[in-house]
Amino acid sequence: MNDLRRLCHTPHPEIEAFRCSLASKLRHCYQELCHSREAINGPKDSFNRWLMERKVIDSGTDPLLPSNCFPEISMSMYKEIMNDIPIKLVRPKFTGDARKQLSKYAEAAKTMIESRNASPESRKVVKWSVEDTFQWLRRTVGATYEDFQDRLAHMKQQCQPHLTETVKDSVEGICLKIYHLSAEHAKKIPTLRKVWCYPIQFAIQCPRLLPQIDYLSERDQTLLRFNGDTMSINTTHLQKLEQLYRYSSFDDKKFEYFLPRVWCMLKRYNAFLGGSLNEGQGTQGALPVTVFECLNRMFGVTFECFASPLNCYFKQYCSVFPDTDSYFGSRGPFLDFKPVSGSFEANPPFCEELMEAMVNHFERLLADSPEPLSFIVFIPEWRDPAPNALLKLEASHFKRKQVVVPAFEHEYRHGFQHLISKSELNVRSAHGTLVVWLQNNSGYQRWGPTEERVEALLEAFRPGRERERDRQELLSPQRNNSGDPVSNPQTPPDNKVAVPLVPVPAQVPDRPKKPTN
Repeated sequence: MNDLRRLCHTPHPEIEAFRCSLASKLRHCYQELCHSREAINGPKDSFNRWLMERKVIDSGTDPLLPSNCFPEISMSMYKEIMNDIPIKLVRPKFTGDARKQLSKYAEAAKTMIESRNASPESRKVVKWSVEDTFQWLRRTVGATYEDFQDRLAHMKQQCQPHLTETVKDSVEGICLKIYHLSAEHAKKIPTLRKVWCYPIQFAIQCPRLLPQIDYLSERDQTLLRFNGDTMSINTTHLQKLEQLYRYSSFDDKKFEYFLPRVWCMLKRYNAFLGGSLNEGQGTQGALPVTVFECLNRMFGVTFECFASPLNCYFKQYCSVFPDTDSYFGSRGPFLDFKPVSGSFEANPPFCEELMEAMVNHFERLLADSPEPLSFIVFIPEWRDPAPNALLKLEASHFKRKQVVVPAFEHEYRHGFQHLISKSELNVRSAHGTLVVWLQNNSGYQRWGPTEERVEALLEAFRPGRERERDRQELLSPQRNNSGDPVSNPQTPPDNKVAVPLVPVPAQVPDRPKKPTN
C-alpha cells in the first residue's frame, strides 16, 4: 500500500480532469484489447477490481493509476478474462436459452482452438468434445433445462483447461499491456505546478490557486462546471458534503475552496468507477441507514473502514483517496489505519485480494491491542468456491459470531446514491451477506454479539425498513433542542458514542483523549 505522505498532493481541477481522461483511455484500451484479441467484452467491473487489487501492492506515487507493482500481471484481471473465454456464460432463464448457450459455447470453443496455435492434444480433445456435443444436440429431443446445463458443465470441464493453455500468453499480454500503459500514464500526471512567487510562508502546499467552479442548481441536482466539464450531484448529497467539510476542513473556514475540492473529488471517483451507471455501482454499495443506526445503537460503531465522502454514514471513515477525501472526513486507506480501540464497521468492495488483505490487517490489530477493539464485517457469502477472505474470517481466533442474511431478503444502497433518485436508492441483494464479529476479549466484553443485538441487526436489514423509517420521520419529525447543529441523516450526532482511538506521537498537541506511544 502506498505511503500516505506520497499520496497527499493538493488536488487541482486541471490535474484531476487530466487524470480522468487518462483513466478513461486506459479503460477503453482494456475493452479494445479484450475484443480484438479474445473476441469478448471486458468483464463487467473487472477494470475497477483491477485498480483495487493493484493498489493493495502498489508503491507508486499516483493515487489512482497503478505504476509500481510486483508481480506485474494481475491474477484478478487474468482470472476474470479467462472466465469469459470462449464466451461469457450466464444463467439462462428458459430451456431454449440453455440449449442456445450450449451450442454457442461449443461453436466458440471450436473456432478458438482452430484459429490459435494450440497443441495437437488440445486440438484433439476440444474438437472431439465439440463434435460429441453437436451430435448430442441433434439426436436429443425433449431435453430438460437441467440436461443442457449439465452438458455445458461437462463440456467446460473437458475443454476449459485446453482453451486456457492455448490463450494463456495472449491473456497475460493483455494484463501486462494495461499495467505498462497505466505506469506510463502515471508519469504524465504532474505533481508540481508553476505558481507566482510568494513570500516564504506560502512555500508549502496550499490551495491559493484553485480556480473558480461554476455552480448551477436544477431541481434536485446540482451541476458543478470547470472548463466545460460538468459533474452532477444530488443537492442533498452536496449539503452532506458541506457538513462533512465543516467538520474536517479547518484551513478553509470561509468555504472559499469548497466547490473546487468537491469537483476534484467527484472527478476522481468518476475516473475510478467509470462514467456509466451500469459499471462500478457495486464498488460503492453501502448498508442501509437503518443498519448503520442499529450498529451505532447496539454495538457502539462510530467508524466505517471502507467508505467515501459520497456514501459514508459516519463522519469518520477510511477511503481509498486521502488527497481528495480528507477534506470531507477521510482518515486515509484502511490498510494504513492502525486503531487501538473502538468499534468499526467493514463493508469492503468485492475485490478478493483487498478482502484478504483486510482480514490479515484485522488479525494484526486485534492481536496487538489490549483495549476494546471490535470489527463487524459484511462480505458476500460466496461458496463456490469460497474466497480466502471468507475462509480466514470463519477460522479466525477472534471470531465471536457469524450470521448469514439470505439472498433477496435484504437490501443495499445503490453505489451511485449521490446521482440517482430516492425511489431507486435501495437495491435487493442477489447474494447472501455473511456478517462476522471479530473482537478481542475486551471488545467482546463491551460490544459482544448477544442474541438480542444480533436479532436487532437482522431486523434492521429487512427490506423496506429504510422506507418505513423515512415515513415515520415525516409523520413525527424530531426536534433538536440541544443547541447542536442539525444532523444530516448520513451523519449521526457526536454525543451518541465515543470516538475510536489511534496511537499518535507524544508531541502532537490537543489530543488528550488519544493514547501515546
